[in-house]
Amino acid sequence: MSPTPTPMERCLDQWHEFLRSGDVDMLDDLLDDDCVFISPIVFTPQQGKDITKLYLTAAGATLAGTTDAGLSGPGNGGGFRYVRTVRDGKDAVLEFETTLNGKYVNGVDMITCNDDGRIVDFKVMIRPLQAINAVHEQMRAALKRMS
Repeated sequence: MSPTPTPMERCLDQWHEFLRSGDVDMLDDLLDDDCVFISPIVFTPQQGKDITKLYLTAAGATLAGTTDAGLSGPGNGGGFRYVRTVRDGKDAVLEFETTLNGKYVNGVDMITCNDDGRIVDFKVMIRPLQAINAVHEQMRAALKRMS
């Protein structure tokens, strides 16, 4: 008999399934109503499920592509893949790499979930500066298309 998955294990399983499928509606079950999204592009934290869903969808459209783990997102990025995952209780840090407009992008998704396995905090950090500028330009265009 296998042990019951922790809230974070359930959360990450759902997150990876969302990336594989590109089904934005999956975020409705994955995100807590009061979740907070912290972006490297926007100065203030974005509060609530709807705005978090919008930003994660735009980020997927900007960054995600097929990865060596078979994960893909709804977008046309350049080989998005997670290269490392660190978990501690209800917190996880997922390091990723991709290319965007010929620029190397390296970053982390910092995720906190609640007891129900729903995301309550999602923070993205990106480097180097050229990557931040490229992501900013593409995110702005993706958000404009979505509104």
